Amino acid sequence: MPRKIIFDTDPGQDDAVALLLALASPEEVEVLGVTAVAGNVPLDLTAKNARIVCELAGRPDLPVHAGCDAPLARRLVTAENVHGATGLDGIDLRPPAMPLAETHAVDFIIETLRGEPSGSVTLVAVGPLTNIATAFDRAPDTVPRVQEIVIMGGAYFEVGNVTPAAEFNIYVDPEAAKLVFDSGAALTVMPLDVTHKALTSRDWVEGMRALGTRVGEAVASWTDFFERYDKAKYGNLGAPLHDPCAVAWLIRPELFSGKRVNVEIETAGEFTAGMTVADWWGVTGKAANCLFVNEVDRDGLFAMLTERLARLGQKPG
Repeated sequence: MPRKIIFDTDPGQDDAVALLLALASPEEVEVLGVTAVAGNVPLDLTAKNARIVCELAGRPDLPVHAGCDAPLARRLVTAENVHGATGLDGIDLRPPAMPLAETHAVDFIIETLRGEPSGSVTLVAVGPLTNIATAFDRAPDTVPRVQEIVIMGGAYFEVGNVTPAAEFNIYVDPEAAKLVFDSGAALTVMPLDVTHKALTSRDWVEGMRALGTRVGEAVASWTDFFERYDKAKYGNLGAPLHDPCAVAWLIRPELFSGKRVNVEIETAGEFTAGMTVADWWGVTGKAANCLFVNEVDRDGLFAMLTERLARLGQKPG
């Protein structure tokens, strides 16, 4: 029985790979809809990019809902320096023909959580948490109906990637993250501590290109584009595929390991706004509120990515 998910995203090349992975894995994951949020690029582009990816995967039937265009209480910070002006720089892809769904993303999240059996819908959140926090704030009755929220965001031992203390997704809207982390919903968190171990390799990228499909060509080209930033920043031989880790957790959780801990979101710090303060050693005595993942079988992850993405077999054109 596949896990029903709502995929909340701000594509972004690695978001796009994560969505492709979900759509290539129908035995494990049933995508009920895609909700776009402002983050890596503004909302008009993330909503456009989500539809481009759906069409690339041969799923123009999948509803894509535009959501919140700004954080709850802050000015929007974007990441064109990483992802390019479009968010999906690296390859020219046709504009989407499929329209946006009429329902706002927040309303779609609320209606879906109320309409599906309680405990049957997982939220996969790979962008800022604005849409989910807004839904929880507006409809608190939906929180206990969530099966799990799998979040790509945060960092602790690996520290920050947009400030010395904060990872981008949490930094963009720390107030939203605090609301979600304090909600009582079951949380699994994929922080930089694990995603920085999910590094691409030149062999894997060329293997994607060698698939001879539009998806393979797109994934290779996207990776070529954003690798340049991470290689220069971290001195690594590859780039981390952050967001696919969140989907991979639903498909093959045995690839990952972590620890149940309490995580607090810093919203007021002069230098630490957006920091995910993980009580790794249990010194506060606070109850754990999430599974904080910090290890991955890198080779197993990339083997699965190759096998799944090869299923999306449109030839270039």
